[in-house]
Amino acid sequence: MSQFVGAPIFDADQHMYESADALTRHLPERYQSAVQFVQIGRHTRIAVNGRITEYIPNPTFDRVARPGAHEAYYSAQNSEGLSLKELTGRGIDALPAFRNPEARLPLLDEQGVTEAFMFPTLANLVEHSAAEDYELTGAIIHALNQWMLETWTFDYQGRIFATPVITCGTVENARKEFAFATENGAKIVLMKPAPVCGPNGWRSPALPEFDDLWRDIESSGIPVALHASQPPLDSYINQWESSRTNNFMTQSAFRNVVLGHREISDMVTSLICHGTLTRFPGLRIMSVENGSDWIRPLFNDFTTWYKKMPQAFEEHPHEVFRRNIYVSPFWEGSVHDLTDLVGWDRVLFGSDYPHPEGLAEPIGYYNYAEPMEERLTYDFMGDNARRMMHMPVRNPDSDALAKSA
Repeated sequence: MSQFVGAPIFDADQHMYESADALTRHLPERYQSAVQFVQIGRHTRIAVNGRITEYIPNPTFDRVARPGAHEAYYSAQNSEGLSLKELTGRGIDALPAFRNPEARLPLLDEQGVTEAFMFPTLANLVEHSAAEDYELTGAIIHALNQWMLETWTFDYQGRIFATPVITCGTVENARKEFAFATENGAKIVLMKPAPVCGPNGWRSPALPEFDDLWRDIESSGIPVALHASQPPLDSYINQWESSRTNNFMTQSAFRNVVLGHREISDMVTSLICHGTLTRFPGLRIMSVENGSDWIRPLFNDFTTWYKKMPQAFEEHPHEVFRRNIYVSPFWEGSVHDLTDLVGWDRVLFGSDYPHPEGLAEPIGYYNYAEPMEERLTYDFMGDNARRMMHMPVRNPDSDALAKSA
């Protein structure tokens, strides 16, 4: 089968690189000392609440890794066994298109991308580094959202949809942050797939005490993206093996195998088992950059426990997943297997551009993809994201248009 490559792309996973003051420009004075850039030899690191993190190697993003620098690793073509650091090689100066929407839009045109979700990069480490100080976390996240609105807007010309962050340390503050996002035109919001620390300790944000927040979100019709983030199980892994750094480029094989995609699997399990998606069936939840290998084992576990404890589920968990969850798999994953499991209209393309673990350019996906028929290509590469966003599809076929109605 020859691969059709003419589908207009809605990229469900692109990223911005923030400026050095993104976390502090709007941060209240009393919190300014909690976020610091520090110099460790030749390297700049970020310290949050006195804790230095190396998870992101250069948090100023003045120089960054080449887009797609790690393609050989993630496409299983790393025959020389090079480390991610070796594959990265010399960095490049961050392009203006990585920094602002005015420069990004012409680049999207060159890439054949008509729309994109634009995720922050620094949010990856904020909630992890400041997790146990929920007031500080909330203040930093709000400052980041203010910077994002000021720099990118939340909806740039109906094509670039930046994703303000909702942190759930307290329900009240999460609702305020969500209201700030929606009042300023957000079309999608971002949450970390992890338990949250608040006044009552660590809790799942899918417990009934968070229902007022989920009610707000369902009423708005805005999707929630659960994007891969710094894993919350560092302390558990460190009980098995010591580590001098949390730099994502130097993580061990043991860590990668044991962690897998535990955080997204647990988050979706909580949303289903704790009943959020049954109480609010209109929610649209999107898993981004979490892969898809975790879904079949999760479905197997749901099958087992539904048979053993049917009284614990108001609905079959498979049906809930297929109704409420959208998945943007890794670009190296199998689309056909995933559509068979979760449904043809729940699978979204994402390139992770311009991160090194993403594609050098979105259309490069076809270099690795298994052949797809034209209809599935339209759906996966863009129309399913447009359906999720209640936007017109681009496939001119009348059946495709009818399915979007």
